[in-house]
Amino acid sequence: MVKYLILLSSGFFMSLQSFLDYLSLEKKYSQHTVIAYKRDLQQLAAFLHEEYDLCLNQATYPLIRTWLSALLDAELSARTINRKVAAFKSYYKFLLATGCIDFHPLSKHKSLKVSKTIQIPFSKDEVQQILDSTYDPSNFEVVRDLLLIELFYVTGMRKEEMINLKISDVNLPYKTIRVLGKRNKERIIPLLESIVPKLDTYLSLRNQVVDGNRQELLLTKKGDKLYSGLVYRIIKSYFSKVSQKVKTSPHILRHSFATHLLDEGADLNAVKELLGHASLASTQVYTHSSMAMLKGVYKNAHPRSIKD
Repeated sequence: MVKYLILLSSGFFMSLQSFLDYLSLEKKYSQHTVIAYKRDLQQLAAFLHEEYDLCLNQATYPLIRTWLSALLDAELSARTINRKVAAFKSYYKFLLATGCIDFHPLSKHKSLKVSKTIQIPFSKDEVQQILDSTYDPSNFEVVRDLLLIELFYVTGMRKEEMINLKISDVNLPYKTIRVLGKRNKERIIPLLESIVPKLDTYLSLRNQVVDGNRQELLLTKKGDKLYSGLVYRIIKSYFSKVSQKVKTSPHILRHSFATHLLDEGADLNAVKELLGHASLASTQVYTHSSMAMLKGVYKNAHPRSIKD
């Protein structure tokens, strides 16, 4: 790996790896995020070196803006460019705090406007069609797939949280599940009574395929840890049979979890805790999809509404 060295005023050198270690060890960012930050910073470093023979700590805003303009010309989305800028801002903030630079080149940069897209959750009927379907309780993959889908729907977990879930995280007597979220923040989510027998069935079958002392709850048919591509394929294969939605993903199930809770009158702060959001603003995104509840409140409260 190429390391981009930054000369400190004290005479020592600090590498890009030091910043990545800071994100991983101090900020507790996920490995996926750290890799993305590394890739974005290496791309910027390559551009500065090739075009201006400069390194990262010599960058000025006009030079960085030149590259951002090139990315727009290459038809990268505003969302993608904003994500890259977030990595740069975090990096230069780190350099400023550690005395590597005297000014933050992106301190006054304003993010590009991103068009808001409303993600449509699965309907309650679509989810129920899958979860209520008959299946062979001796088929490991089918039992695992349906358990995966139901766990997503009854817990609202993120994909990476589900993949990294361990057997020790499940407490069947207390009907709870422990989730390790972003930045290693732990939360406890209650389990519905209906999922307990499905977990028991799966665990019995799991003992037949597990090879060695695997700790992860959900495994492939070869006894290995699940991976992102397989999780996406499972969700798509099942929901493509009951839904016409173009986007079928683990996040849509998480979205459905939050939306359906809010439709049934759940408290926004409670949903926030279940989702593991750091701020209420993140949870409020789901209220935009909760139109059923909004229509009901409007109809019942407005003086001009015709009551049933």
